Amino acid sequence: MTTATSETSTTATTATTRQETRPSAAAKPVRWAADTVTAMREGARLRLDYSARSLWRVDRAIEDIRGESAPYAAVETVLRGFGAYAGEVIVRQAGGEWVASGGEYWVRTPDGRFWDPMEEARRCYTADGSLRLLCRDASGGGR
Repeated sequence: MTTATSETSTTATTATTRQETRPSAAAKPVRWAADTVTAMREGARLRLDYSARSLWRVDRAIEDIRGESAPYAAVETVLRGFGAYAGEVIVRQAGGEWVASGGEYWVRTPDGRFWDPMEEARRCYTADGSLRLLCRDASGGGR
């Protein structure tokens, strides 16, 4: 009996170490999203309200940045912020939660699927993605 309890405890500890859920997993991306909302409001006069509709403006902002031909390294932090913002929109719209593992962050929706909004923001920068469409699909609007 002690062995089974020990094995269960070890497995639970390993799972917790590998994967954290809210609130600790959410701390960084939620902060990045809030910083992005503030920066866009103050610097770009772009109002972001955590609605799915606001992701149209985010996709357009990324398109504008891409049009300036800025090197990826110069916009990496901005893209991370936009991705975190989109992830937080998904969390709020679809009832998802942030999940962290190995320094990476994803959103898990109630249906068990995982979404990578930071990667999608990077894909937007290469004209191969859309945060608006990611949110639609994650929220079940694409079915």
